[in-house]
Amino acid sequence: MSHHLFILSPSDTPLYELTHYSSKPVPSTTSPLAANLPSWSTSAFAGTLTALSGASSTAQTHNTQGGPVRMGGGKDRHVIQMVANASLDAIEEVMRKESVMYLKSVDKFNEWTVSAFVTPGNMKFILLHESRNDDGIKSFFHDVWELYVKTMLNPFHTAHTPIRSGVFDGRVRASAKKYL
Repeated sequence: MSHHLFILSPSDTPLYELTHYSSKPVPSTTSPLAANLPSWSTSAFAGTLTALSGASSTAQTHNTQGGPVRMGGGKDRHVIQMVANASLDAIEEVMRKESVMYLKSVDKFNEWTVSAFVTPGNMKFILLHESRNDDGIKSFFHDVWELYVKTMLNPFHTAHTPIRSGVFDGRVRASAKKYL
């Protein structure tokens, strides 16, 4: 299972990006079109049914220390960035209606759910994920926000510029491992 984090400035400029592959088990999903067909017919046309249902047809594996981990269904990096960028309008619409920082699920694209966290300074933290884990995602966003504030307090970092700190990256990855 993969998670993709984007931190955007108030002008929607990307400042940080992280892709995290969780070692938690992936729930098995079947195509909704294939549910009503006999098993002999779905094996021959599995790719077609999967494509028609909007699900991902190719799953790649990525070997990490914990063993093989499913990657984001073969999606390219630019597609994931496009989904995050396309969700900005939905995030701003929810921001106008609600006055909370954690916006939960604001958008959905195929198997990806988009969750967002908006700081009082209008920084946007966007997370693309495949499963529901509202408490873990909220805790993850709070940790990342705290790390972001600490980075902004660094006199050697200029506000609203890309974050290239190895310490920041390591701590965000540790928080992702802990909560996601």
